[in-house]
Amino acid sequence: MQIFVTGGSGFVGGHTIERLVAAGHTVRAMARSDRSAAAVEGYGARAVRCDLETVEAAHLEGCDAVVHAAAHVADWGPRALFWRLNVEGTERMLAAAQAAGVPRFVHIGTEAALFDGGDLLDVDERRSGPARHRYLYSETKAAAEERVLAAHRPGFHTVSLRPRFIWGPRDATVLPAIIEMTEAGRFAWIAGGRARTSTCHVHNLTHAIERALSHGAGGAAYFIADDGITTMRDFLDALAATEAVTLPDRSLPKPVARGLAAALEGLWRLLRRRTAPPMTRYAIDMLSAEITVDTGRARAELGYAPPITREAGLAALAA
Repeated sequence: MQIFVTGGSGFVGGHTIERLVAAGHTVRAMARSDRSAAAVEGYGARAVRCDLETVEAAHLEGCDAVVHAAAHVADWGPRALFWRLNVEGTERMLAAAQAAGVPRFVHIGTEAALFDGGDLLDVDERRSGPARHRYLYSETKAAAEERVLAAHRPGFHTVSLRPRFIWGPRDATVLPAIIEMTEAGRFAWIAGGRARTSTCHVHNLTHAIERALSHGAGGAAYFIADDGITTMRDFLDALAATEAVTLPDRSLPKPVARGLAAALEGLWRLLRRRTAPPMTRYAIDMLSAEITVDTGRARAELGYAPPITREAGLAALAA
């Protein structure tokens, strides 16, 4: 297959390119800069110079599928930026794919599309999102997914994958942030880190992506996760240990942490700072809520069978 990948210079996109190339597919990847072009070519794709605001049908001509992994992933920032990249960018990708006659579109969504700050325990695809979103990332990823699923029609097959808590080699967000906070003396557990969570190793996600290129119901979403559940404390302790870092025992009650985050957010708005505050309510809520997902539908309809266990993934990182 000829496959077009967005977000190919990123964590998920880079691993996706590598997996698809290894499976014998030909990959083109969106590249918005020389640096992005070098990255995607290093993973084995042919760079196509465009971005989510300039992509056109001509960039996708001859492709059999699109894997849309690009997104603005953040817990803070202006609404216009989230909406422009996550929603309008997805709309533009859908339009370009349809105009180019691409028959299949795989969107990388997130369980955060359902998140309103409360627990999501053993949720499956029947669970609807909140009537009113509290976080820009959740709101715009939900809106993007809605557009992807609604676009399904004969000749244009769309699916959305919802990984929970992606981790693995080359992660540039979760593990580096934990290490940075620990070294700066700013790390603390929320409510002792007792919240239960599902996780998704990036290799399990790319396996699901490959399956979605030829399987799955059109217009459907699928939760993707590792086998079994863990707690935030057990998982993050083990993840930090792969870099020989020991996380401190310090813990804050959730109301205290949330109050501090709200105060910092207010101060940042007052000062009109462009950078994110050191603590946000979205991050606090994500770390303290219990979020576990049911992958039964993905197993039944995609043939999803996670190739790597959480324990094996951690051991590989440590090695």
